[in-house]
Amino acid sequence: MYTFDMACFFACRMLLGSGIAILLLLATSSAQPSPKPCRCSALQPSGLQVNCSSMSLMEVPPLSPDTTELYLQDNQLFTVPSGHFDRLQDLRRVTLSGNPFHCDCGILFLRTWLRRNWAVVSGGVPTCASPSGVAHTAITALNDAYFSSCAQRSCAGWVYDTMVGVMLCGLIGLLLWGLRLAKNSTFTLDIDQRHAGLEVDSLRSLKPKHRRIQRTLSEERENSASLTWTNDPERPLINMEILPQILDVLHKKHNIKIKTI
Repeated sequence: MYTFDMACFFACRMLLGSGIAILLLLATSSAQPSPKPCRCSALQPSGLQVNCSSMSLMEVPPLSPDTTELYLQDNQLFTVPSGHFDRLQDLRRVTLSGNPFHCDCGILFLRTWLRRNWAVVSGGVPTCASPSGVAHTAITALNDAYFSSCAQRSCAGWVYDTMVGVMLCGLIGLLLWGLRLAKNSTFTLDIDQRHAGLEVDSLRSLKPKHRRIQRTLSEERENSASLTWTNDPERPLINMEILPQILDVLHKKHNIKIKTI
């Protein structure tokens, strides 16, 4: 009985603690202010008025294509996403003043849109709040020279990314080709032409693998005195009896294939 009572006590304590944690979480989430929805109202004979003014919005909310009047003044908008107003074909009035627009390359769409649709802009001229060099300047007053670096930056970035991609692909291709070539490498020994005074010792290399090959050739040369090239037409260029042995040793021990022509 004592064990059962203790188990019930700890279980109730855990449930109570979990319930308090859930209540605190709900209280915290309810205390956080949620963004207020824009006020929408139908217009006669047709259209939709969307009033989002003075709501401390930091971005333009999704808009219905039927919007004919849009009020976005006195918010915290820094920019308008590219193409955001293009689908509002029936827009007859828009207000954007009172927002701290940051006039960098991201404001180029809004400047172009305002110039093309200036007739529907009301409630004051939207101005730049930053950078300091263009503060309090009307967005529509920004000339093309101000945005010249934006096009260059975009083009340069695209060209740079393309060049890096091509170079990486080329480098990977070269590595794969080199690995395949090294795996299937074949050396050709041309013994048709006579060379005066050329000995096998002249083909020395500093690489360990090649030194092992040279020792093998030296051992084979000690067994025969015919490994030295000569101009004597009466003597063979090389002792053909030991040539197959040399080729076999190079192929089996060092994975070097030599074709005789």
